[in-house]
Amino acid sequence: MNASSPATDSQSKPAEASKPKKPKANNYPWYTPRVWHGMRVGTWTSLLAKNGFKVHPLKLGLATTVSCFAINNSICHQLQNLFFGKKIAEAKIENPIFILGHWRSGTTLLHELMAADDRYATPNTIQCFAPNMFLIYGRLIENYFNFFMPKSRPMDNMGMGWSKPQEDEFGVLSLGEMSPYVRMAFPNNAKPDPDFLDLAAVPLERKEEWLDTLDLFMRMVTVQEQKPLILKSPTHTGRIGELAERYPDAKFIHIARDPYDVYASTVRLWNTMDEVQAFQVSKDDYREYVFDCFERMYAAYDRGLASVPKDKVCQTRYEDLIADPVGEVRRIYEAIDLDGYDRIEQGVRDYAERTKDYRRNSHTMDAATRQEIQRRWRGYFVSNGYPLDEA
Repeated sequence: MNASSPATDSQSKPAEASKPKKPKANNYPWYTPRVWHGMRVGTWTSLLAKNGFKVHPLKLGLATTVSCFAINNSICHQLQNLFFGKKIAEAKIENPIFILGHWRSGTTLLHELMAADDRYATPNTIQCFAPNMFLIYGRLIENYFNFFMPKSRPMDNMGMGWSKPQEDEFGVLSLGEMSPYVRMAFPNNAKPDPDFLDLAAVPLERKEEWLDTLDLFMRMVTVQEQKPLILKSPTHTGRIGELAERYPDAKFIHIARDPYDVYASTVRLWNTMDEVQAFQVSKDDYREYVFDCFERMYAAYDRGLASVPKDKVCQTRYEDLIADPVGEVRRIYEAIDLDGYDRIEQGVRDYAERTKDYRRNSHTMDAATRQEIQRRWRGYFVSNGYPLDEA
């Protein structure tokens, strides 16, 4: 449905495109926890060893704090298993909803709008950043330590906070599983194999191990929240087939956005995330990386989508969501047969009112890059109703 151009296109680079100036991240204080602060000792030391301990001198302070947190996480992991292990093992995952879409396509906006439905739980920042300890004292941090969080995310003006909906992929990463996000730690080293972006090339046994870790994280959140989950991770987009097989009652919402905005904003995303998350000073500009990941993600999405019943998948667009959030969320509920929209409509209206003055990033783009996006992502333009420039 969102098929990308032929695989051979991914080998060509937009030679004529001008190299963009590296964007700067929004203020992200040194004391704000990073993704890696949720890892246990074994996971953290393995990440360091695989990357040859190539930490830039300017990042030694960050690496030191992660090492200290890793000790705490290892201890809390044992305590968490001691006090909650039986409940976690017996927890049932019921009717999960997965929000899918490429990075910067509006998944966070949709996640936060749907969080108005109090019948569901959305994994939050403390749960996703600290899966090895949130059942021990995560609520304490959530309630009393928001001063550690900046007002907005490093790549845009969306708000941050321990209680805000967050990507479950970070939880899977901190539990010791593989993720495309490991690239952010050492961006100047060779990029890790992108197999875990879609799981297609992952051996069956290894694939099941990965899904078991996701399942573990979901059960942990279920123990704390006692509700079905609405999850959001762009990385799940290429895994729709595996997720539908593992969770037969799951429902999926895919959100698309203008491809030019997606491209420019994703380049900004990786540059700003490297600035605040990396243990090196990044030298990459990520233009080709964005093209390649998009093509692989949507090739996998198309394959997986074919095996999912149509009544379990809904397609939406960012532009439609911001134009009429109340009407579009209602349509989404009807499309995948979720009842009870009337009880959350006021919450959707309130969120839309609070964020009506939200300031979006603006991007500039040269003609060569624009043409390359159209050529390589043509299928996405067509299937999601975005116009192509006339030849």
